[in-house]
Amino acid sequence: QVQLVESGGGLVQPGGSLRLSCAASGRIFGINAMGWYRQAPGKERELVAVIRGGGSTNYADSVKGRFTISRDNAKNTVYLQMNSLKPEDTAVYYCNAQKVVIAITNDYWGQGTQVTVSS
Repeated sequence: QVQLVESGGGLVQPGGSLRLSCAASGRIFGINAMGWYRQAPGKERELVAVIRGGGSTNYADSVKGRFTISRDNAKNTVYLQMNSLKPEDTAVYYCNAQKVVIAITNDYWGQGTQVTVSS
């Protein structure tokens, strides 16, 4: 099993910044991608950003140029730097890790951290 613990959420004014952290532990060997998803009230969970084993990244169009995903392999931690935050970024943010075992993809999720953008 893989355990994921997020931190760094909170309340911020529009235009502000936050950095989310996600620390992975447990059977982390073989994780091939980690990412951040978010879910706003009444909406489906959506991908925000992902970073793969080789370091390639992808972002949702709505956050390109404002959010940056990065990782510290020594700390088994992934970060999401969020700048120029907008009210529509308000959501619960979830960390995700994907691990492929015998051609089967397993998804692991953190407990979520609330991000609220409001004046």
